[in-house]
Amino acid sequence: MQNDYTGCWHFACLDECSPLYTENYINIIHIYMATLIKLKKGYDLKLQGGIVSDEVTPASKSALYAVIPDDFTGIVPRMEVKEGDNVAAGDVLYHDKNYESIKVTSPVAGVVKAVNRGERRKIESIVIEPDNSGNKKTFDLKNDAKSVLLESGLWCMTRQRPYDIVPKPDAEIRDVFVTCFDSAPLAPSLSVVLGEKRKYIEKGVEILKSLTKGNVYLGCREDDVFEAANAETVIFKGPHPAGNAGVQAANIAPVNKGETIITLDVVTLARIGHLFTEGFIDFDTTVAVVGSEVSTPKYMACTIGCQISSLLNGNLKNDGETVRIICGNVLSGVKTPKDAYLRFPYRQVTVIPELIHKDEFLGWASLSPKKFSVYHNFTHWLFGGGKKSNEMDARINGGERAIVMSGEYDRMLPMDIYSEFLIKAIIAFDIDKMEQLGIYEVAPEDFALAEYADTSKLELQRIVREGLDRMRKEME
Repeated sequence: MQNDYTGCWHFACLDECSPLYTENYINIIHIYMATLIKLKKGYDLKLQGGIVSDEVTPASKSALYAVIPDDFTGIVPRMEVKEGDNVAAGDVLYHDKNYESIKVTSPVAGVVKAVNRGERRKIESIVIEPDNSGNKKTFDLKNDAKSVLLESGLWCMTRQRPYDIVPKPDAEIRDVFVTCFDSAPLAPSLSVVLGEKRKYIEKGVEILKSLTKGNVYLGCREDDVFEAANAETVIFKGPHPAGNAGVQAANIAPVNKGETIITLDVVTLARIGHLFTEGFIDFDTTVAVVGSEVSTPKYMACTIGCQISSLLNGNLKNDGETVRIICGNVLSGVKTPKDAYLRFPYRQVTVIPELIHKDEFLGWASLSPKKFSVYHNFTHWLFGGGKKSNEMDARINGGERAIVMSGEYDRMLPMDIYSEFLIKAIIAFDIDKMEQLGIYEVAPEDFALAEYADTSKLELQRIVREGLDRMRKEME
């Protein structure tokens, strides 16, 4: 067989003790300086409303911007500003109650218009009205790298395993895993999102390498390989969730009890490189506005935290009636109203119908060939339903029930864990079983595809998130 990189395939010699050992769900091939990992488990969900052009269109001006504390799991916010205060882009808005060095910063210069609180005075959002001054905070790059990352707020855009939270400042980092592609439905090309910022990747890798005694891994696709002097490139081939940083880590060097790894995407990596090159943070981003209810799916240039309306105005079918707006992808994104704000990781907005055929004959049991299922429950598969783009709505088509189908989760999760038994252990909160079955390796997004395909209709992402939170409290 031939490939585009070296002209030949080199098969790795692995034994059962190797961190890259596999049985039946991946094949691993070394390509000189890179390693190719083929993932067989997972599923590529094809939806209507994908982008056909890499052209980037500027978004309309946003009247307000916001930071949502819920985007940064593991942080208990304590405000450093109050309503009416003036801030520059990069100024601190709040810090973590438990680790004061962890800070979250403003994406724009302006005035703090509101600090919105919910039940028990929980901070739900900090809203900033821009003053268009362009003021930016500059950082002293003579300080050590970790201090600069913490002060700038970019530390909060990374995640640690175990627990899938913002990393602790005092954690000893074993390895860093950077995903350079997104395999989720209708996901943007991260190369397009990066644009000219790709030049900062080398510097970003250099900074991350200084934080660990281990390796920095770049997980790439075959057709878009990223390389850096201080990083190891690993090429992944296979369906979603191959683009999840946690899935990539599990197939390169899984995290064990007592170890800490950091995961992030290549866009955040470039932001880190930009900060340590230019001295200030780049809060600009490119967002994929996609979905069957979008008139013209396209890439749009904006600033993180902008209003969703600035991305969608004039670009929705049927004036946006009876649609579901999702910050992120349809599997792991957050449902949000049109007057809300762009959420982390700030690169995709998906719009789908709430329902398509409200009064269709037999409802979810309809035999219509337009009905889609991962399994052969409908006749769509006879007409190539799994290979063409499908229009889907937000209905669940059934209620929660007992786990009666074994092996469903394992088919959708290319990790060396018993996912079904892990879910049961989390529900029972059996700490010993949770540890033995791989709780330290997983994050809610890793179970998003399994949740979609689950005939039991369990909220797997919620279960995993609650299990991780309870586990962290118990262990700490």
